[in-house]
Amino acid sequence: MRHQYPAHWEADVVLSDGGTAHLRPIRPDDAGLLRSFYSRLSAESIYFRYFGPRPHLTDRDVTWFTNVDYDNRVALIATIGAEMVAVVRYDRMEPKDHAEVAFLVEDAHQGRGVAAVLMEHLRAAARERGIRTFIADVLPGNLRMLRLFRQAGYTAQSQFEDGVVRMTLDLSSTETAMEVRLAREHRAEARSIARLLTPESVAVIGASRDPGGIGQTVLRNLLAADFTGPVYPVHRQVRAVAGVRAYRSVSAIDGEVDLAVLAVPAEGVLELVEECAEKGVKGLVVVSSGFGETGIEGRGRQEELVRIARAYGMRVVGPNCLGVANTDPAVRLNATLAATLPGRGRVGFFSQSGALGTALLQRVAQRGMGISTFVSAGNRADVSGNDLLQYWEEDQATDVILLYLESIGNPRKFTRLARRISRRKPIVVVKSRGAPDGHAAPVLGLPETAQRSLFEQAGVIRVDDLTQLFDVAQLLAHQPLPSGPTVGVVSNSDALALLAVDACAGAGLEPRSPVNLGARAGAAEFAAALADTLPEVDAAVVVYMPPIPGDARRVAAELVRVARDCGKPVLATFQGEMGMPPELRVDGDASPGRGSIPSYPAPEEAVRALAHVVRYACRSREPAGPIPSPPGVDVAGARQFVADALRKNEHGERDLEIDATELLARYGIEVWPAQPVASADEAVAAASGLGPPVVLKSADPVDSSRAGTVRMGLTEPVAIRQAYADLAALLGPGARLAVQRMAPQPAVPTIVGVVQDRHFGGVVSFGLGEVAARLLGDQAYRLAPLTAEDASTLVRSVRAAPLLLGRYGYQPVAVEALEDLLVRVGLLADALPEVVRMELDPVLVGASGVVVLGARVALRPVTGPRPDVGPRRLR
Repeated sequence: MRHQYPAHWEADVVLSDGGTAHLRPIRPDDAGLLRSFYSRLSAESIYFRYFGPRPHLTDRDVTWFTNVDYDNRVALIATIGAEMVAVVRYDRMEPKDHAEVAFLVEDAHQGRGVAAVLMEHLRAAARERGIRTFIADVLPGNLRMLRLFRQAGYTAQSQFEDGVVRMTLDLSSTETAMEVRLAREHRAEARSIARLLTPESVAVIGASRDPGGIGQTVLRNLLAADFTGPVYPVHRQVRAVAGVRAYRSVSAIDGEVDLAVLAVPAEGVLELVEECAEKGVKGLVVVSSGFGETGIEGRGRQEELVRIARAYGMRVVGPNCLGVANTDPAVRLNATLAATLPGRGRVGFFSQSGALGTALLQRVAQRGMGISTFVSAGNRADVSGNDLLQYWEEDQATDVILLYLESIGNPRKFTRLARRISRRKPIVVVKSRGAPDGHAAPVLGLPETAQRSLFEQAGVIRVDDLTQLFDVAQLLAHQPLPSGPTVGVVSNSDALALLAVDACAGAGLEPRSPVNLGARAGAAEFAAALADTLPEVDAAVVVYMPPIPGDARRVAAELVRVARDCGKPVLATFQGEMGMPPELRVDGDASPGRGSIPSYPAPEEAVRALAHVVRYACRSREPAGPIPSPPGVDVAGARQFVADALRKNEHGERDLEIDATELLARYGIEVWPAQPVASADEAVAAASGLGPPVVLKSADPVDSSRAGTVRMGLTEPVAIRQAYADLAALLGPGARLAVQRMAPQPAVPTIVGVVQDRHFGGVVSFGLGEVAARLLGDQAYRLAPLTAEDASTLVRSVRAAPLLLGRYGYQPVAVEALEDLLVRVGLLADALPEVVRMELDPVLVGASGVVVLGARVALRPVTGPRPDVGPRRLR
């Protein structure tokens, strides 16, 4: 049986050298591509594939290879431009869950990781078709292919017989295979960005003689920055621009072009992209507008731009962007529209907004801060913040990462990357609440509180505005991390010192008694006071605001000297200046070096920045624990249960509501049964069977959250009958009631939930069931699955958490049991994306354990790939 062409197997991918390729299933009309591909293969490559000479393919061979049924016989090809460069195939064999696999990669593209990424996608296709094992016969001399199979990360066995090595690969997911995939993804995406930020030559297409033109602006900025390679203006009608020889087309340029900046009307961009592809350009920066931000036609043009660029191996920054910059002295790249570029620094900066980018760079420069690299992504049709995170993780010139985000294309990937990278390099984010028209990534669906929780889980420093972004960045870039929350204050103003102390207390820091030196204090007094204060605290805030002009330079020099020797962060309100004043820099008037002291206009702003950094430092020191494996979890059984339930969904409901008891039992979670009753007599009988005391409550989830719909502590038939009559009258005709065992008291009611977000995947929520907590929306969120640390933080993130921890007169409860429940729920949410909603309400947490009294689950069939799961592919 021939299956329909599986279009969902198509993918754009990044290769190991940073180039791109397109993967897709082979089609019958690929006969010409296959013949051309085969004609370019060396005799050695053919010998390794077919174990003997095979100088050409017959018509019968071509028909056989290009006509597959996408089930028993599958072939995927990789194309770059108009050429096929690789093919991988499997043929099903006995037993039916086995298949023979073979690869063939064009010689010119071997070593670029084509076979490895094809292997990932073929494995995914095979698993979809019920194949669990690959068999590959490889000649001993084919070391590259043997290495590929052995390094894939799957359980592999090999045996040598009749001059051939037979490799057997178990396609089951393993932790090693995941690590291999993610490591390859990281290297490939980092190199793709490195090609954009470290070009050896740049062409500016659309560089006219118009002084106010976009193209000439980029060209002049490149020249003003003294770019270390050749710059080629491209214009069809002029001989020179800004005194530099111009070329009529990219193809007319004598040398190679690594990076092309497109500054032409949107209608002409696609033709120029194809011309760049023919020239062999490695990356594009499209500053032109007129794409997704203009409507349907522009969005179609934007998608075609990305399709063509990726097909020919190019990444795209933009369109509708400000450009890219690299302050490395070996590069000196300013391919942006911003004439003001900060000096060399240790901060990498990503901004989605092109219009805002100029203002942001000016702010950085005004503060005296430096940057390592800068990327403005505009509509972010291709290159995204995730790509830059991969690059900056390995970039030795970047210590701090700043992100201005309006959307996140793959939030689950973002949190995965951020969680890993933030342990080595702090990530500071400003996230707007919406995205302008034209962005390739949609606006996130989770509430703002959930987004904040997930940023916190990832270790990201989330700030509210751009001022805070730079306030925090200048502290992180130039001072060491604090080891704790204690803060010393040294000041020559009583009033400002008290403001600093109050700000510390309000921000959760622990201020010590301030040291007030008086209005006439000079350099010696400040140095002595700071030296005495620092050994007793984790950080210090110095306020220098002399009422009459003093010797500010000497005071600054002494502060820098003392701070450099202590290894603790020192920040200042230095004469009301903002940024990195020259007097407080380690390297004088040059870009500030490590050990420079940041200054803030007011002590409250300094403390606010310090509080962000203290919280980050505490989180980064916490161990990144593994995902627990609690006993009593039957993942396979749970998956089968869900599959059976969806298969029996005769009415085809979009969201199928099921009894959660059996599903949760497979994760070791017991739901206390509630027996429905339709009369007072049935209620008495049910209570007798369960044993007193019992609870009579509404069986309708909507009514169950209403006040007065539960009667507790019922032991006698008379009381049960009276409770039934009261509730029936309260809820009205048709009310559904249920009898349930009463949980031990006292206990704190809580709510545990799961939602499958189309961007983040499984998200676990937690809150208290008290009416006040529900009304105030006091909930916390974490991305599934949860580590033990995640579960602990989730419990303590709600404002009402002290009620669980034995404060305000409440008895402490079994928080450890609650955290175990949250871990199990997180495992379920991660393993079963079909569970689109789940609510455990109420979950009573008492002194001896946790009792789940109510649970609702909604199922929905999974369509399309899950976020950040499966083989590598570009969005």
